[in-house]
Amino acid sequence: MSDDRPSPDLTIVQVRVYRGPNIWSYDKALHVVVDLGVLEQFPTDKLPGFTDRLLELLPGLEEHTCSRGHRGGFVERLREGTWLGHVAEHVALQLQKEAGHDIRRGKTRGVPGEPGRYNIVFGYVDERVAQSSIRLAVRLVNHLVQPEPEFDFTDLLDTFLRQAERTAFGPSTAAILEEAVSRDIPWIRLNEHSLVQLGQGVHQQRIRATMTSQTSALAVDIAGDKELTGKLLASAGLPTPGTESVRSADGAVSVADGIGYPVVIKPLDGNHGRGVCLDLKDADAVRAAFPTAQDQSRRGWVVVESMVTGKDYRCLIVGGRMQAIAERVPAHVVGDGKSTVQQLVTETNADPRRGVGHEKVLTRIAVDDAAVALVRAQGFGMDDVPPSGEMVKLALTGNMSTGGISVDRTFEAHPDNVEIAEEAARVIGLDVAGIDFICPDIALPVRETGGAICEVNAAPGFRMHTHPTVGEAQFIAKPVVDLLFPPGAPSRVPIIAVTGTNGKTTTSRMIAHVFKGLGRKVGMTSTDGVVIDERLVIRADASGPKSARMVLQNPRVDLAVFEVARGGILREGLGYDRNDVAVVTNVAPDHLGMRGIDTLEQLAQVKAVVVEAVPRDGAAVLNADDPLVREMRRRCSGEVVWFSLRPPGSFERDLIDEHCRRGGKAVVLEPSEKGDMIVIRHGRRAMHLAWTHLLPSTFGGSALMNVANAMAAAGAAFAAGAPLHDIRQGLRTFSTSYYLSPGRLNLIEVRGTDVVVDYCHNPAGMRALGDFVDRYSARREVKTDLARPSRIAMIGAAGDRRDEDVRELGEVAAEFFDVVVVREDANLRRRAKGEAAALVAQGVQAQMAKGARCKQVEVVTDELDAVRHCMARANRGDLVVLCADQHAGVLAELELLGQQAQAGAHPEGRVGDPDVDPAELEAVEADS
Repeated sequence: MSDDRPSPDLTIVQVRVYRGPNIWSYDKALHVVVDLGVLEQFPTDKLPGFTDRLLELLPGLEEHTCSRGHRGGFVERLREGTWLGHVAEHVALQLQKEAGHDIRRGKTRGVPGEPGRYNIVFGYVDERVAQSSIRLAVRLVNHLVQPEPEFDFTDLLDTFLRQAERTAFGPSTAAILEEAVSRDIPWIRLNEHSLVQLGQGVHQQRIRATMTSQTSALAVDIAGDKELTGKLLASAGLPTPGTESVRSADGAVSVADGIGYPVVIKPLDGNHGRGVCLDLKDADAVRAAFPTAQDQSRRGWVVVESMVTGKDYRCLIVGGRMQAIAERVPAHVVGDGKSTVQQLVTETNADPRRGVGHEKVLTRIAVDDAAVALVRAQGFGMDDVPPSGEMVKLALTGNMSTGGISVDRTFEAHPDNVEIAEEAARVIGLDVAGIDFICPDIALPVRETGGAICEVNAAPGFRMHTHPTVGEAQFIAKPVVDLLFPPGAPSRVPIIAVTGTNGKTTTSRMIAHVFKGLGRKVGMTSTDGVVIDERLVIRADASGPKSARMVLQNPRVDLAVFEVARGGILREGLGYDRNDVAVVTNVAPDHLGMRGIDTLEQLAQVKAVVVEAVPRDGAAVLNADDPLVREMRRRCSGEVVWFSLRPPGSFERDLIDEHCRRGGKAVVLEPSEKGDMIVIRHGRRAMHLAWTHLLPSTFGGSALMNVANAMAAAGAAFAAGAPLHDIRQGLRTFSTSYYLSPGRLNLIEVRGTDVVVDYCHNPAGMRALGDFVDRYSARREVKTDLARPSRIAMIGAAGDRRDEDVRELGEVAAEFFDVVVVREDANLRRRAKGEAAALVAQGVQAQMAKGARCKQVEVVTDELDAVRHCMARANRGDLVVLCADQHAGVLAELELLGQQAQAGAHPEGRVGDPDVDPAELEAVEADS
């Protein structure tokens, strides 16, 4: 390449795996950010020879339609000139196709404001294969721009394909999953091998290859004991060879002498034909074969049985019924009169259908000592040329795992033979069984022609039936899935997803509480943890996709309620493929400036992912009072259920009225002299639900944010099919006690002072909390000697928020409280200690200068120290609001302060002393 060519600068900047619906795609996808560097100035038409060399290495790219919509569309784009990020996308898709993953979804878009950087997004089947494909694609593109001396694409492609084969499901598992997907049954891979969960929650079933949740462990043990299997089959009157197990070569010879030659020796508990020695005609042959069989026996026992001659047939029985029969032909080659046996084996193994083990539909023939000896016994050496048409066996058994082939014989079997195979599976007790028949012809009754059942296999392989070498493929995954999920049986649990800037945790808890009253076993995720049937099983921020998958894997859960946070969507997408009901409470400035989300509109797009994940028969419960949430109705495939606090005559109510006239659903407030009534509307029907002031969570109607949360919860429960009276009962019994709603508007009394513990941490939430404080203070009966009870607040902002958002939190708090004590989270999130607190204090001071209510701001960075400081400042009748980061520790501290007060731990006159020194308070408490 000439010196004026660009150097390869295409690099991968970031890789993100989306395991569910996300901001880029309705399905799982890989998101890669690449930087073209100087290659931004060199589209493909400016790189001489690039396109031809690329197509020479990957001719499959000629099939890509790209945006043109017809075969060869991508090649047209290459010749016209397209950027190398787009090329990397198509190369990655083609590499996946080479690995057997036919994925065609992909897009490449420039990163806004960053010239030369591109977002590459494409679908995948296996995320590890997808990541390997994009790494190899980038390396190939760079090589085509400027060749690497040691770059060997053929070798790298072979390595890539081998890695893909190792991580892929085997043919049996893949067949079952393909059938499950066709029936809309979700699945989750539980390990790196073939253990898979089909269905969700209480409806789940599991498979491991062809072993299922309904496979009896006892039956598997019986099938693994060949001697016991033979005895049980014989006692049922089924044809079996004479069988006895031994542990020594002498014992094997003795049994063989008694049974009569020829005999078969095999391990008692072996599989895949390993260690099986056939057609042993004398004692010397038995002694020579014994170690081979014993080496494959886990317990050291070896079975000696009479030799049954004939063809080898595998009968697949599922649920007691025969589903497929395959004739298994041992590994062999057929002479052509020109090639040696070794050359014929090499040519046979070159078949692309053959792989290592069970990774492909056929297995490569292994030339080991046993194979060489068998060839020699047939009169040939590996370097000899057999006559044309001469069949040379390289294995005695017809197992696919030793390189054998299969011929479909499903519709040729005699009914008597089918009945025998079905009876054998019932006798052993297997739901999925492979019955190995040896007989002259499966089309003739074995009781007349001779033959026997030589083995019953648990977890039989399907590939000889799904991909026969000769004959029609049998769709045997269908009866297996029918066995696990009979027609009409559910496989999914209802999923209700709740997102928004504020209120999503409380709304989630309200929904879960409603359905708990219906007797449902609810699995819930939230920022506080994972709750299964009202039991907190994990205490952590569990509002992401991993926690959602954890709930769906729990076998007790029959309904899931997920709090879905922005961070989880951006990091991995949703942890599931769709939700039956989506709830969006609001969109307010929070988390801006993080992960590329800089505006409210972008934040709304992220939260709209849960709305896009609603199917046609689902519903989205949207806040009509929020313009950004209102716009999400256009992204919903199902029905829309509005909720609104606005009064009749407002724009929002007019929108809802029109919606209901067309038969839609909504939850609204109807004002009256007695108060505000929550009403569920469905078309022309109006169903009164509850007075807002009678709902404990609203504090007599003072907490408007919880009124809105209750309306959202009611809309979600109604959309999910909950009866009206159960929704009413659920909301009437849900309170903000610490038991039902830890850390969310918990009101307790400590030393004559009302204390509210809440999680409020952003300006929008602070405004709603301040509105509650105003309304609550106006309604409460103040029992104090002070003319005006004080309002004291402890607040803090997360360190990863923008400076302006942190200041605004203080500005809003200053409007509602007399004293503001600023604390910091335990996790400073890359800020220096005291930095975030100083910004909050600046916001408070700015509003104080403008005449805000607040008259004093103090910084006590440690949360528990700040709690003690606030309580030390409080007089009887005051209101203390603690916006806590670790609410459990704060509640424990308040309980301790209350106990100390009752025990007289505090000196007379101590409570309410505004000049108390926190350090002195700590000393007093330490002494007490």
